[in-house]
Amino acid sequence: MRRDSIFYRLFQQSPTLIFELLETSPANATNYRFDSVAVKEPKFEIDGVFLPPDTEDAGVVYFCEVQFQKDEQLYERLFGESFLYFYRNRNRYSNWFVVVIYPTRSIEQSDIEPYRTLLNSPQVKRVYLDELGDIQQLPLGLALMVLTTVEEEQAPEEAQYLVNRTQEEVTEPAVNSAIIEMIKTIRRHRVRGPEPCARESGHGIPAFSAGRVVVQFRNRDLS
Repeated sequence: MRRDSIFYRLFQQSPTLIFELLETSPANATNYRFDSVAVKEPKFEIDGVFLPPDTEDAGVVYFCEVQFQKDEQLYERLFGESFLYFYRNRNRYSNWFVVVIYPTRSIEQSDIEPYRTLLNSPQVKRVYLDELGDIQQLPLGLALMVLTTVEEEQAPEEAQYLVNRTQEEVTEPAVNSAIIEMIKTIRRHRVRGPEPCARESGHGIPAFSAGRVVVQFRNRDLS
């Protein structure tokens, strides 16, 4: 499984997770949904879009790009597609915001000069996962993101730590199971070998029995 797919699965389970990466979040952040959107003529699809509730006044649309491989035309595509979608749906949204997630700065597009003003604007946030801090000191949602970047030999230990932490901090069985299943998925991607062990929950429900649920992580200010 590609790592961007892992992130999009994370965002599907917990749309509010994107706002943990930002200094500010909208008042209705808990009502946002994560989706992919299509644009016609020319036809293309944007995979990572956080949409405000349809029932409220025009809100901010958030575009998210997860990039684990170097792409020397990433910003050409990202801004071109995002702005075209915003233009075609201008009556639905009051503003736009772009989040780009990299494992490290070395993956970023080399020539950013044409986009320097945009990249330095308050409407664009570049996140470098290796600069977020110690995985054991981060909120659980951000720790799952950073787990996708740890070295192969470190992955089993960190995955087991997050499983143990989840079972200690998350008391709702379905949410507990969803998070642990995500940890297992990330670990399988990072290294082969025995998977982290999950204890039976206090409710007598095996830790991996739940289906798809929406997981709410607690936001924190990263400024």
